[in-house]
Amino acid sequence: MPRTALRICPLCEATCGLTLTIDGTTVTGARGDRDDVFSRGFICPKGASFGALDADPDRLRAPLVRRDGHLREATWAEAFDAIAEAVPALVRQHGAQSVGVVLGNPNVHTMAGALYPPLLLKALGTRNLFTASTLDQMPKHVSSGLLFGDPFAIPVPDLDRTDFLLLLGANPVESNGSLCTAPDFPGLLKALRARGGKLVVVDPRRTRTARLADRHLAPRPGSDALLLAALAQTLLAEGLAAPGALAEHTDGLRELGAALASFTPEAVAPACDLPADEIRALARELAAAPTAAVYGRIGSCTVEYGTLASWLVDVLNILTGNLDRPGGALFPLPAAGPRPRPAGAGKGFAMGRWHSRVSGHPEVKSELPTAALAEEIETPGEGRIRALISIAANPVLSAPDGRRLDGALAGLDFMVSVDPYLNETSRHAHVVLPPPPPAQSAHHDFAFNGFAIRNQVRYTRPAVALEADRLDECEIHARLVLAVSGMHGAAPSDVDESVIRATLAKETADPHSPLHGEEPERLAGLLSGDNGPERRLDLMLRLGPYGDRFAPALRADADAAAGTGMPEAGADGTPEAALSLDRLLAHPHGIDLGPLRPRLPGVLRTRSGRIELLPDPIAAELPRLRAALAERPAALVLVGRRHLRSNNSWLHNVPALVGGSNRCTLHVHPHDADRLGLTDGGRARITADGGALDVPVEVTDTVRTGVVSLPHGWGHDRAGSRLSVAATDPGVNVNQLLDGTRLDPLSGTAVLNGFPVELEPLP
Repeated sequence: MPRTALRICPLCEATCGLTLTIDGTTVTGARGDRDDVFSRGFICPKGASFGALDADPDRLRAPLVRRDGHLREATWAEAFDAIAEAVPALVRQHGAQSVGVVLGNPNVHTMAGALYPPLLLKALGTRNLFTASTLDQMPKHVSSGLLFGDPFAIPVPDLDRTDFLLLLGANPVESNGSLCTAPDFPGLLKALRARGGKLVVVDPRRTRTARLADRHLAPRPGSDALLLAALAQTLLAEGLAAPGALAEHTDGLRELGAALASFTPEAVAPACDLPADEIRALARELAAAPTAAVYGRIGSCTVEYGTLASWLVDVLNILTGNLDRPGGALFPLPAAGPRPRPAGAGKGFAMGRWHSRVSGHPEVKSELPTAALAEEIETPGEGRIRALISIAANPVLSAPDGRRLDGALAGLDFMVSVDPYLNETSRHAHVVLPPPPPAQSAHHDFAFNGFAIRNQVRYTRPAVALEADRLDECEIHARLVLAVSGMHGAAPSDVDESVIRATLAKETADPHSPLHGEEPERLAGLLSGDNGPERRLDLMLRLGPYGDRFAPALRADADAAAGTGMPEAGADGTPEAALSLDRLLAHPHGIDLGPLRPRLPGVLRTRSGRIELLPDPIAAELPRLRAALAERPAALVLVGRRHLRSNNSWLHNVPALVGGSNRCTLHVHPHDADRLGLTDGGRARITADGGALDVPVEVTDTVRTGVVSLPHGWGHDRAGSRLSVAATDPGVNVNQLLDGTRLDPLSGTAVLNGFPVELEPLP
């Protein structure tokens, strides 16, 4: 008999609520959950294909262990035995830095990926951490760290209330948003215009988002920082800057004017290829709007001046008084995050505490550039990476120069991959640990609730019972931690309980905590949950900004001891909506915690306790941006593009999500096609720093002249992978055009957009 179950979608940052139709153990359908407190029934093609992804026959069902050069199915015990034998031995012989860890984007879409990698890194003691952040969002973390003292203090546009939205390098109608968790982004943009607001999109392509805009500006790719600097310079020079109450919490306002004085609209216009009067008009319009928000994403991050562009986005929000203001850009307050702390000086944000061994790249947020991974494996000497643990990552496709990394991975002494597929990266592993299908996993969005446009909390337990021959993804991670730390064979629950004990010990020792002086073991016994991850979620909810701080249970104990009755909820000042796992489970569609609210100055963790508007690393980088004004732009540059039915390299093995517009073609403007002798449907050879690719051509005026566009995540043509659908139309790996030397120096992020290319027709 078919039944329904709820599940939060894990396939993009929108985190929509789904209602799954299930027949036995098979997901036969998925629709939007109309009662979900956040998504209200919205669903995209990815969510609608949940069942096809869940039942993909190419998903691995059992661990793989390499024997005699070949990966063969093995038992879970054999897989973890192999890890426990190899990794600690390599660390003993070559030191902790001989092990590297790679974390892919899907980690932030799972509970396991949020809860266990920090424990794995601590157990290994390695500083060789590489993540998808340096291929995507690290510039925003750096700019937020420098401005606010916390790399995770990332303000998001208040889409429900803003009067003016300026989007740069973002295509949320296709991507569903990034560092801005907003179900039904298209509907929110339409609602903005319907209530009389204005949408301006800055993008070298006429994307589906740009088609919704009141105005679309198509500058030369990579010039975002120059354009933003000119907007800020205009506000300052014309006396339009009005930070209002923000001025009380901000240092560097006076110095900013001098630092940006040379970036006038006339000075940047040739480099941006935009008229100066359009730039000036946009600045005035931004200043005149009742409320406004500036939002930049992938296209403005993965360029040569990505950190400067990310910084200037918030500079504009500050200069117009729209930071931390309803209708502007606000800081979310996630339910499972830390409680707000009193305002005051913090530790600040430091970079370059250590450097990569080969090229000396500085660490940022405890990470090294993923573009440096291959050289760290290949280059002999002390500290060479000999073993790699890759979790939900496919850097052979996502990082620059995949051919070099492909070869480097083949030379590792040992590699572990936690991945449901044998893909272009995991095929090199000595042990592959496959997590179960998403229907068999619980879900809470630890990461994305920190970027949500409305405070809310949701949790869904597994929609389908875990099959007998599989391990829960959290248990896989916990056993991996035990295997590398010399505790192989201990109970996986020991990993979770150690975190719970340590957290409660710290909390009860804090004189500012309402739990100061309580017994940690007693509090641990009050936690709810069927397993370790649920107990940890309960702890985080109870100690979080909306948590009950164990008050109901402690109050009941006190009343029982005194022989009095239980007072009504909230009588002791604890809000009736105080959170715990039990309360959340009683609300299967989630709990709405209200719109975003101003949080300054409490969110600031700079050493000064203030917004540091012109931090030294930014000031030192501005001369390099100024020099770009005199550079001669390349004749032809490349940008990536998003597809609504895709997410990096994940979903090309689901038949319903490939084909149609989701194809790996090179978009070329008709004028450039005529000039170069290219024809629609023909083929071309595209060449850049890292080599050449032969690609099918699609002539279209949706891309501006001087720009070509190729989507990322393709290139499924390597022998040894098991992606039968993806392999039928593999496409090409756009990142192979790069050799990894082009990086944003402040963040170590690979320059994946706006780099020069050459193009010639093929017969």
